[in-house]
Amino acid sequence: MDTHQVALVTGATSGIGAATARALHAQGWTVYGSGRRVERLAALADEGVGPLPMDLTDDATLAAAVDRVLAETGRIDLLVNNAGYGSLGSLEETPLDEGRRQFDVNVFGAARLIQLVVPHMRDAGRGRIVNVTSGGGKAHTPLGSWYHGTKFALEAISDCLRIELAPFGIDVVVVEPGPTDTEWGGIAAHLLRETSGSGPYARLAVPLAAGYDHTGTARLTPSATVARVITTAATARRPRTRYAIGAARAAVLARRWLGDRAYDRLIVRVSGLPRARR
Repeated sequence: MDTHQVALVTGATSGIGAATARALHAQGWTVYGSGRRVERLAALADEGVGPLPMDLTDDATLAAAVDRVLAETGRIDLLVNNAGYGSLGSLEETPLDEGRRQFDVNVFGAARLIQLVVPHMRDAGRGRIVNVTSGGGKAHTPLGSWYHGTKFALEAISDCLRIELAPFGIDVVVVEPGPTDTEWGGIAAHLLRETSGSGPYARLAVPLAAGYDHTGTARLTPSATVARVITTAATARRPRTRYAIGAARAAVLARRWLGDRAYDRLIVRVSGLPRARR
């Protein structure tokens, strides 16, 4: 492997992004990790990862980050679109501004970064884009309309990109984690309770929030495990188009083989939710 390859990893302030930045750096890559809270990148900076201030809703910060990497290294070989969050709650009760923000962070920010790096990859005749979606990009759960919408969208974008960028030597790979030992679950549970924890959807929201707020439970996949899969997706000579991880594998398979009604019943049963009225 060319030890001078350059990677840009978003959402590197913690969790999967931080673990991925470390894993790639350990393999000899020049790695830049981005995030809104730059102070949380200090530990990575001490280990040799370049810290990049970036707000996925602020186009100027995206362009500045890419320009800096190119100015310092002259290339970007790998983009890992990992940053994102889960805004959960009923569609009825979630303000449209929050729905737009969910798409701005999870979809449009990732798409803009792709727009910024692809010309340089195309000129080099090679490159790889790894989009971290979720098992939630293939399988749905209640009170997650906006979140699942973003992840389904990023899956579809990745499929289109895989075909249109292949002639330029650029690979596009999707990584689909299941529940992971990150801050995602706690944030999602908080937003779910805040949006739908009282009112007409409370009987759905309360048990779901308890399930999302599962930090420390044995069923969580370690961030380091996801990082190893992302590293494999980044370095394999012929990567798979998708890598499902942990519980996401079962969810994706269930969604593929079960009909809509059967899948809905399965989700209700495993989540401990009240059954639909007849």
